[in-house]
Amino acid sequence: MKKLLMAGFTAAIMGFGALTFAAPGTGAPEPSHITGQIIVKFRDGGAAAGVLRQQGLGDGATIGSTGAQLVNVPAGKESQLIDTLNRNPAVEYAEPDEIVTAATDDTYFPRQYALQNDGQSFTNTAGTIKVAGGTADADVDAVDAWSFATGRDIRVAVLDSGVATDNPDINPKVVARANFSGAATNEDNYGHGTHVAGIVAASHNTSGVAGVCPDCTILAGKVLNDSGVGSTSSVANGINWAVSNGAKVINMSIGVRASRTLETAVNNAWSQGVVLVAAAGNGGNQTKIYPGAYPNVIAVAATDNNDAKASFSTYGASWVDIAAPGFNVYSTFPNHPFVLGTQNNRSMGYDVGNGTSMSSAIVAGVAALAWSSSGATHTSVRANVELTADQIDGTGTYWKHGRVNACDAVACDP
Repeated sequence: MKKLLMAGFTAAIMGFGALTFAAPGTGAPEPSHITGQIIVKFRDGGAAAGVLRQQGLGDGATIGSTGAQLVNVPAGKESQLIDTLNRNPAVEYAEPDEIVTAATDDTYFPRQYALQNDGQSFTNTAGTIKVAGGTADADVDAVDAWSFATGRDIRVAVLDSGVATDNPDINPKVVARANFSGAATNEDNYGHGTHVAGIVAASHNTSGVAGVCPDCTILAGKVLNDSGVGSTSSVANGINWAVSNGAKVINMSIGVRASRTLETAVNNAWSQGVVLVAAAGNGGNQTKIYPGAYPNVIAVAATDNNDAKASFSTYGASWVDIAAPGFNVYSTFPNHPFVLGTQNNRSMGYDVGNGTSMSSAIVAGVAALAWSSSGATHTSVRANVELTADQIDGTGTYWKHGRVNACDAVACDP
């Protein structure tokens, strides 16, 4: 593989990833579901109003194209009403609205070992070694791929905490925004979505960083609020919005428990020709998280700068499809104070992040490159991404296909 300018790096672990059920900064457990609302899908829509009235409930808002409704209920009565409604033959299913959480040239291009790496290291401004290069072949050969595909006219939906409007390296790439999180604005005050979006599509110019797919555009669907928390209904609505706005790839660096409503939204998007990518999680175990574990989603584990499984990465070749760098990945952040910056001592503007969130974003960018290089179908794009992955150690055990290779996915080195 061709190697050019890249230097790798190591730094303190950022600590944001694919699945947590603790109040930010406290370690205290949160409920696993959103209080005061449940999701209900009826076999016959005409029966909905009557069934809900029997329980003292009103009609709910439709959730995307899933056919389910988001129904307001008295706080603390969620489980009781779900059990009651599931016994009614007119109800296909009732389920909680589960809590979703975040999974976590150019001036700083030499710090982006994930794109291209020559095994060197870089020293920060304080004179201390911030990043060790690791293995030279631990990158995804993105620079080589750019000679054949850059993602022009490909829209990638980033369903996350929003994308900062004040980072000039990623904000101009956003072509549409929507807020499904309940937060007051579309602004990214958490930081995760901006970091993920920059990995996908930051401009490749004379400043900042470069995205894996530098000519892609971003659909910024805010499904996590300013504390980094969302719900299955917000994600399902975000998926529907992304499909309606022309997404070719949807990235979900998020995690949640299984949900029939979310799976329906995923399947609907896949049936309409969209490639979906999601984080496998940061539990260091084999526990499935969703949407990554759904068959119509590419589940992504994390590798480090030595091309080995990152210690924190969830794994399991029975459901994790592919791997990508997720250790100390350098990307964009908001240029205003943000939660992850405070929690993890991250700089405004640019800094590193760790997690399968970062890995998922890299694979989403590669999928977008594959779309632009072949003009093919969602099934062939997924096959190109998965079947051309490098067969590194752990393939067949930790993940099914290997570590993603952008150059091979766009057939730049036949």
